[in-house]
Amino acid sequence: MMSSNYTPIDSQNVTGSVPAAADSSGHVTVKFADSNLQTFPPIAPQGKISSGSGPPRDADDTFSKTASGSDDDQQGGWFRTFSIAAYKPYFDVDTSDVVERIIDSLFPFRGSFNEKTADRPDLYGPFWICTSLIFVAASIGTFVTYLSHKLQKKEWDYDINLVTWSAGLFYGYVTIVPVGLYLILKYFSAPSGLVQLFCLYGYSLFVFIPALCLSVIPSQIVRWVIAGVAGFMSATFVALNLRNHIKSAGERWFLIVVGIFLLQLALALVLKLYLFTVTV
Repeated sequence: MMSSNYTPIDSQNVTGSVPAAADSSGHVTVKFADSNLQTFPPIAPQGKISSGSGPPRDADDTFSKTASGSDDDQQGGWFRTFSIAAYKPYFDVDTSDVVERIIDSLFPFRGSFNEKTADRPDLYGPFWICTSLIFVAASIGTFVTYLSHKLQKKEWDYDINLVTWSAGLFYGYVTIVPVGLYLILKYFSAPSGLVQLFCLYGYSLFVFIPALCLSVIPSQIVRWVIAGVAGFMSATFVALNLRNHIKSAGERWFLIVVGIFLLQLALALVLKLYLFTVTV
């Protein structure tokens, strides 16, 4: 046979990591050490792969990452601003939280609203408060006008512009004013959270909902009183909650607080002249 053409390997001359052992019959038995390559993935990391390694930064792990963690911080910039996930925490509130914040807005002299909502400001309450104000203002204004025309036996026409005007007023006010105040505070080195300002101004408008409902009373004096009280409560609520924070803006903090107070009163005046007044 061809076995005579092979030369036996001397076990003493074998070098390297592969040990060789000869049995009594002169044959050489080669033994391999146990390797983790037989199992995938290996039990222990080898080479440059360490336990701290993970998927590449651009890997799409949207469905595997948790709601709160370092993965959210890795996706910054303007791209995150236009994603729905960026605004999800601001709508994650319970009904009890919203009711409690609404009650706080009806007691403006407490001045503790910002402290209670500093960790969890929400946009859910402000959004539905503004939306409710639009429909309440349009419906109450339409009803009061209709009732006045019928009592005087005059022809009545529905004013569709009342809805669009109310939407522009409330949505515009609760958006533009906080953004403007945010820029002013940042200029005076007393920056405040933009979402916190949205939350504060949104809840400050709740008092106008019952005020609009009371405007059905057919008396101009009563309507002026209602609009004045609602405007004063709303303005005091915003001013007192921002006073302590704005004090760090320097000597001009008082002028800023007065401006905030007067601007809120101006909103009540506009509501009185346009929504609380019945023209026949």
